[in-house]
Amino acid sequence: MKKAVVLLSGGLDSAVALHLAKSEGFELHAISFDYGQRHNRELEAAKAIAKQTKVANHQVVTLKLDKWGGSSLTDSSMEVEDGDVTRNDIPVTYVPARNMVFLSVAASLAEAIGAQDIFIGVSQVDYSGYVDCRQEFIDSMEKTINLGTVMGAEKNLPIKIHAPFVNKTKAEEIQLGVELGVDFGLTWSCYRGGEKPCGTCDSCLLRAKAFAEAGVVDTSL
Repeated sequence: MKKAVVLLSGGLDSAVALHLAKSEGFELHAISFDYGQRHNRELEAAKAIAKQTKVANHQVVTLKLDKWGGSSLTDSSMEVEDGDVTRNDIPVTYVPARNMVFLSVAASLAEAIGAQDIFIGVSQVDYSGYVDCRQEFIDSMEKTINLGTVMGAEKNLPIKIHAPFVNKTKAEEIQLGVELGVDFGLTWSCYRGGEKPCGTCDSCLLRAKAFAEAGVVDTSL
């Protein structure tokens, strides 16, 4: 069975990506990151999703990006602003180079276990303006990973980054997730944490909009 490394944040995008990789017959090796984010609800969700999906292995890697902050998700002195689904600027929740860091670590894991496939649930259609969710970034990272690994540079075993939702809306993701049997009640998207989603941050607003457009009830609420 081919192995795949799946970036599993605990949100709905990564949960659908994990189930998609499973449906394609991959042995699942999930990787999540404790990067100094302001709450651990995402990680709790990731662990629950990994267990429910029966992954072969689930790594939780500690990367203390809060040491330098630069984002309201990693700097407790900054507030998570209320969301605006029509915004054109980069929100304060953007974590500097987060997906670049995560994909680099995922590539290290992939090479270590002999996996040629990495799955990440980013989208450049319905997202919060993050530059590291774009197709051109994914293409560039894939090229860099294959230049900087023995598998890609010497053994002719290139590593492929799968970003299956990069040109899909979140509503389309949700509809696919329903087909794949994703338990959305296990997922967490809210930037603020707490017992229940705040309903007003960018992530909550985008999630609510997507479920409404998909015509699906969000069982996490």
